[in-house]
Amino acid sequence: MEFDKEFLDKLFKRAKENPRLRQNFDLRTSSADTSQHILCALLPGTKISIHRHEDTTETVICLCGKLDEVIYEEVVSYENGAEELPQGMDAQDVSRKVKYREIQRILLNPAEAKYGCQIPKGAWHTVEVIEPSVIFEAKDGAYK
Repeated sequence: MEFDKEFLDKLFKRAKENPRLRQNFDLRTSSADTSQHILCALLPGTKISIHRHEDTTETVICLCGKLDEVIYEEVVSYENGAEELPQGMDAQDVSRKVKYREIQRILLNPAEAKYGCQIPKGAWHTVEVIEPSVIFEAKDGAYK
């Protein structure tokens, strides 16, 4: 199989037809393959929730387009706004809030020789698409 301009154009066309403004192409050749490696066409405006992969790193290579991989840290606060559990309080008795603080933004843009990145295992992240892009993603383990 060749991944040429015609192939990517078809993937972009399917992404435009998809209400989520993205389209994956699974590169596995059998259901016995438990790795994850896909091509993903992403259009500006697509929303990808902040998420993490607890058991694997994620490799992202940008074939075309321009996007930011955004890395976050999880910030837990309690009902009084403190980032630590109030002394003498049981965690079950206190309202816990989780927010995400941006700690790194990685531009992927092959036209600027910024081809890809590796997202550490367990890192919270998302993607912000600047212009129509196709990425290759690889992770260990079966898709859940």
